[in-house]
Amino acid sequence: MRLNAANQIEIHNRILAKVSRQEVAVKFMRPAPVKLLQDLVAQGLITEQQAQLAAHVPMADDITVEADSGGHTDNRPLVCVLPAMIAIRDRLQAEQNYAQPVRIGAAGGIATPQSVLSAFMMGAAYVVTGSINQACLEAGTSAHTKALLAEAEMADVAMAPAADMFEAGVKVQVLKKKTLFPMRAKKLYELYSAYASFDDIPAAERTKLEKQILQQSVTAAWQEVVDYQRQRNPAKLERALKDPKMQMAMVFRRYLGLSSRWARGGDAAIAPAEPGTVDRKLDYQIWCGPAMGAFNEWVKGSALEPATNRRVVDIAHQLLLGAAYNYRVQSLNLQGVRLPGSICFYRPQGS
Repeated sequence: MRLNAANQIEIHNRILAKVSRQEVAVKFMRPAPVKLLQDLVAQGLITEQQAQLAAHVPMADDITVEADSGGHTDNRPLVCVLPAMIAIRDRLQAEQNYAQPVRIGAAGGIATPQSVLSAFMMGAAYVVTGSINQACLEAGTSAHTKALLAEAEMADVAMAPAADMFEAGVKVQVLKKKTLFPMRAKKLYELYSAYASFDDIPAAERTKLEKQILQQSVTAAWQEVVDYQRQRNPAKLERALKDPKMQMAMVFRRYLGLSSRWARGGDAAIAPAEPGTVDRKLDYQIWCGPAMGAFNEWVKGSALEPATNRRVVDIAHQLLLGAAYNYRVQSLNLQGVRLPGSICFYRPQGS
């Protein structure tokens, strides 16, 4: 940051935060904490003038309000959380009097022209799509994953333990259609919560764990963790060698992490590279919210129905065009004009 010739603050970068909790949003809508700025000045990372200027601008320029999304989510309805965030922004703007108010956008559940229009009508400055992008040609997901997403309905999602915060019981929203991942991940957390070590797991349960989920012995799975951590984080490995409970967590987290990799790259079971390749299609972890099902319902019978025809730019264009179309229809309705049902809702156009 610096002052220009007109004595105005010039900011040469932008921060966009994605949050679902109001108390977190407030942190981003306020200026940077004084203690943080003082530390940065002391380290020579910013100047005294920049620290002073930072007191007059919010931490983030844009706040994306995350509603019921795929992956990490609080499952909050957009119609509740978006107006609440906008009200907080308006209150802080009146208090801080920023030259440029924080913009509030919407994400989570954005998948149809109706959801786009509703977000804008509630005051969103922009919208962000997530789940529906994963079935697009540009997405870094396997062809099998794209096909599963293109078939999903709104109820085909479930909450499952997260790999990055497994021990804390944090969950992510994932696809459950044609995959056993949610059920298997839940089983891992139940075993972790109930037992202090692999040796404490009853023989029958351990056999199921090795054959159905890990598809290898616990000993072999732990050895792979050891080999990986020896190169990546030796200190963590040293702690784990003394803590059987931590060993369980690391083995289970490895499965959860690999399940995402299998879904992205497509495991060899789809086209086995060599005899004996383990089939992992039922273990795919695919982050997905109910928006995916809403989108699939909207595009039925159109050129966008097959996953092979879906491109991000085309979808974004159709969503915005559809939102504008539906807005005009609603405006006519408010004026007493009743249109035939066949043209009241926008359908995807083009090829």
